[in-house]
Amino acid sequence: MSALVLDGKTLAAQTEADLLARVEQLKVRSGGKTPILATILVGDDPASATYVRMKGNACRRVGMESLAVELPTSTTTETLLAKIQELNANPDVHGILLQHPVPEQIDERACFDAIALEKDVDGVTCLGFGRMAMGEDAYGCATPQGIMRILEHYGIDIEGKHAVVVGRSPILGKPMAMMLLQKNATVTICHSRTRDLPGLVAQADILVGAVGRPEFIKAEWVKPGAVVVDAGYHPGGVGDIELEPLAEKASAYTPVPGGVGPMTINTLILQSVMSGEKSLG
Repeated sequence: MSALVLDGKTLAAQTEADLLARVEQLKVRSGGKTPILATILVGDDPASATYVRMKGNACRRVGMESLAVELPTSTTTETLLAKIQELNANPDVHGILLQHPVPEQIDERACFDAIALEKDVDGVTCLGFGRMAMGEDAYGCATPQGIMRILEHYGIDIEGKHAVVVGRSPILGKPMAMMLLQKNATVTICHSRTRDLPGLVAQADILVGAVGRPEFIKAEWVKPGAVVVDAGYHPGGVGDIELEPLAEKASAYTPVPGGVGPMTINTLILQSVMSGEKSLG
């Protein structure tokens, strides 16, 4: 039996139609104002510039505005912190996105944590992570929150299941594990240096690949009937998991591309709209 395809691209398109209506209603209530997402791009990395452009396009599709802030590669931590504080203080800005990665001379963590909690729509601050992990109100980190929305939409049962997350980054693996734990999964966090990784992956009812290496997780490790979520994307259109053989082995899986990626940007836009509704509505 073929696995269920967890189609993030279609879900994101459906959500955008709903968000467009919400933004139009907000404009009526607020005298024509819309949520505004400020994007900060430091340097001239072409991949980062593409991602920022995609986020701006997504804003426009739902009737939102975006404010593009571009800073040179030579920018210092102090200059970037000052720009973030300026955006924090701007009442017309409802969300702030600092595009990762920043040039190496910048203290990225300090700059992430300078973003005001109520404008942290990408879920990157330590405060936001801590509040999310404790079950308090905060915007979830966009990629893992997007994955949770996919699982919820497709009716994937999480409670009591063994979830294995392969990856421990502060904006993906760690928050992913906490979100699954909040939904009563039993969670194992692994990484590239985990001993007997194949044996642990084989225990997963829900497997999340977030290790950042192309097809690092092999299909033969995955037990039949598992739900497989691939959060990676690499040149050649492959993810972190060897997906092709899993179409007949897994019970459900996210395709690459078209699975997790569209829901990451969609979640950023959703949370920007939510922030705008709190401020304007």
